[in-house]
Amino acid sequence: MLGRFILLKIFLLLLCCSKITENAKKSLASLKRENPRFEPTLAIIQAHNDPMTQEMNKSFAREIGLRVIHICLAEGSSKDEVVNEILRLNEDPNVQGLALDLPESLYSSKVLNAVKPEKDVDGVSDVNLGRLVRGDTYDCLVPPTVCAVMELLEDLGGKTVLLVGAGRALQHADVVVLGSTKPDDVPVSWIKPGTTIISCSRDLLSEKHNYGQQNNHAAENAVGPLAIAMRMQNMVKNTERWIQSQHYRKWDLRCLKLQPLTPVPSDIEISRAQSPKAVDVLAKEIGLLTDEIEIYGQTKAKVRLSLLERLKDQPDGKYVLVAGITPTPLGEGKSTVTIGLVQALTAHLNINSFACLRQPSQGPTFGVKGGAAGGGYAQVIPMEEFNLHLTGDIHAITAANNLLAAAIDARILHENTQSDKALYSRLVPVVNGVRGFSAIQLARLRRLGINKTDPGTLTEEEISKFVRLDIDPSTITWQRVVDTNDRFLRKITVGQANTEKGFVRQAQFDIAVASEIMAILALTTSLQDMKERLGKMVVANDKKGEPVTAEDLGVTGALTVLMKDAIKPTLMQTLEGTPVFVHAGPFANIAHGNSSVLADKIALKLVGEKGFVVTEAGFGADIGMEKFFNIKCRASGLVPSVVVLVATVRALKMHGGGPNVTAGAPLKKEYTEENLQLVADGCCNLQKQIQITQLFGVPVVVALNVFKTDSPAEVDLVCEIAKRSGAFDAVPCNHWSAGGRGAVKLAQAVEKAANQKNSFKYLYSLELPIVEKIRIIAQKVYGAQDIELSPTAQSQVDRYTRQGFGNLPICMAKTHLSLSHQPERKGVPTGFILPISDVRASIGAGFIYPLVGTMSTMPGLPTRPCFYDIDLDPVTEQVKGLF
Repeated sequence: MLGRFILLKIFLLLLCCSKITENAKKSLASLKRENPRFEPTLAIIQAHNDPMTQEMNKSFAREIGLRVIHICLAEGSSKDEVVNEILRLNEDPNVQGLALDLPESLYSSKVLNAVKPEKDVDGVSDVNLGRLVRGDTYDCLVPPTVCAVMELLEDLGGKTVLLVGAGRALQHADVVVLGSTKPDDVPVSWIKPGTTIISCSRDLLSEKHNYGQQNNHAAENAVGPLAIAMRMQNMVKNTERWIQSQHYRKWDLRCLKLQPLTPVPSDIEISRAQSPKAVDVLAKEIGLLTDEIEIYGQTKAKVRLSLLERLKDQPDGKYVLVAGITPTPLGEGKSTVTIGLVQALTAHLNINSFACLRQPSQGPTFGVKGGAAGGGYAQVIPMEEFNLHLTGDIHAITAANNLLAAAIDARILHENTQSDKALYSRLVPVVNGVRGFSAIQLARLRRLGINKTDPGTLTEEEISKFVRLDIDPSTITWQRVVDTNDRFLRKITVGQANTEKGFVRQAQFDIAVASEIMAILALTTSLQDMKERLGKMVVANDKKGEPVTAEDLGVTGALTVLMKDAIKPTLMQTLEGTPVFVHAGPFANIAHGNSSVLADKIALKLVGEKGFVVTEAGFGADIGMEKFFNIKCRASGLVPSVVVLVATVRALKMHGGGPNVTAGAPLKKEYTEENLQLVADGCCNLQKQIQITQLFGVPVVVALNVFKTDSPAEVDLVCEIAKRSGAFDAVPCNHWSAGGRGAVKLAQAVEKAANQKNSFKYLYSLELPIVEKIRIIAQKVYGAQDIELSPTAQSQVDRYTRQGFGNLPICMAKTHLSLSHQPERKGVPTGFILPISDVRASIGAGFIYPLVGTMSTMPGLPTRPCFYDIDLDPVTEQVKGLF
């Protein structure tokens, strides 16, 4: 009778294993149908010689359709060695589950808790067990051995079950569950004949235990396969959770409370008074996964581009651009509006929103402008971290830029001083007895039409073509850069040391953010795209007039390595705890003046279909906004929903003919007393910028930054003129003094405008000749009568057209202080001829940039730079004097 019972139990256990396996197989097949490119992978770390367990894991996984990786560590491996392997697998994005098959001596809290809870298929970590105890069954997994024991006990109703360790009354038990690591220590005399023994020992598959013939231990031998089947079932559950985690997550954002003071303290005092959330907390609140962020300190994190693949099917949110009237020394506050708007949308209207800002250059920060984190109660925090270094992106650009500059001069020197044979020997050296081309050299050979891979087969003519770039030094356009305002680097001489053998030439330094690599960072759409753009950068012409690129110099891969972290946007937060991306920082007067395409794309996915992404264009709408539409939108393929045009009463007064303003001097009465006529006269510039926006078919909302010196009549007049001139709405804003609450009406206007019909269009076709594209911008945007190209400019246009670069968009390099080329001409100048002194090309970035008049790419320090006020408290380590 007992024998039949045992056989029946074994049959039922095998049936149970089969049922569990079949159910897991069906579930996994369904998941794979929905995610055809996904291959779920279970990693098992094994540190003892147990081929039976290993084979059983593989067999069950194969049956279900799982991929299994076995990591077999040497017997006698230490806990630290096991932990190191666990940590490596924790970070492997291709591994969704992690299990341990180790000797009992290695199962310690340190080892078990090293496993990431989300990969813990055996449910052994304290986090998983805590959830299990709490009854949080959705977020935890029941350990496979426990599941197996429960299955074995299911048919034993009415029996007395004893867990060894719970007492010594073994002789009264019908079923004994042994969890001891040393089951042989339990004397046979303690167990009554006919007792069913279930062993949960780690050696359960090896049949090392014998409790005498009078006991039934058939169930003991069956718990092993059943536990492994349960492990695979847990892996399928884990896979399902992993797939669900990849879907868009609804935000669970905890906004920070503001308590605005009157009078409004300094920007840095306001920033310090707020306690920002830890950046990993913020990341989780907005739906970022733990493996999608790289944390820098407590308040900054890089966001990995893998998010774009995860959320590729998620609809984008609404896209808002903040631009401004022509700038004045009084400031208009575009960054402040950008921050105030997202604080209003998210903290006060409960609408997901993201601000995307440029990283400030340290040139202006220590020079004359100060920081760029916003101001008052509409700031990015911590503002000192925002303004100083951030996560090192500009330093990476500097390193990459200057590596390329060094490569240019070094290559000219070596070609001037070596024969073809010597150059070839050094460029393609013998390494470990083997001579071979590098990947980038093979690519150059293919471009030259030389389809050979063996260095020994090139003819003398082919060797000469390969080793000689023949750079014409007079055509070098690539300059060295530094992120400091230093006027004495505007013209330098390089190569004066004797070691450079007389190769002397004039050169210059640009400010780092003027580097083409910065423009590439801002316009790139992926790591592969960035690498291709870096390779296309034209640095000079050869002596035949053909372009020489970074790819020709063999430096593309190295530049990409230097930029591999800089390509990831940096996550920060506003004073009210709403998310901000800070990424890239090209100037708008000498480059295209917008933050990165990648930051915008990631933010548009994160906010969801009903959310808003608010980004800012540098300087006036005629400069930054025009480039945003014609250059950035072409690169990204994104279509803006609304333009917010920022103005102030006092800036409009200056455009209306108000007196000049001197930095640091008290404002004259025209700017502090009501003067409706001056305001009305200055609104011509606002009206012009509205008209420029309308050229692109996008609704415009005017945001009027209100100052305490503005009279209600002046504010009303500006709003009335703006609406009369075609603005969808015009709204006074008080976010500087009140935070997001002061921009709620602006946020509501933007939300309404975003639902309007959008007939976005580019200003010009790329197929038009270069000169015609320049003329369209000059006449339609700036209001010029015509353009006039210098002989140098015309020669460059002819050269770029001949080289095949004529179909690129235009990035005008001109003063930001006037619609014309003359900074002193305020308001809306007319009848002027726009002089084009030179035309250059950023082929990697993908635009032609004409220079209007004299444009410096290296700012200088004023008589009294900002650094006079910047200091560090050596006790608290707090930065002072930033604004």
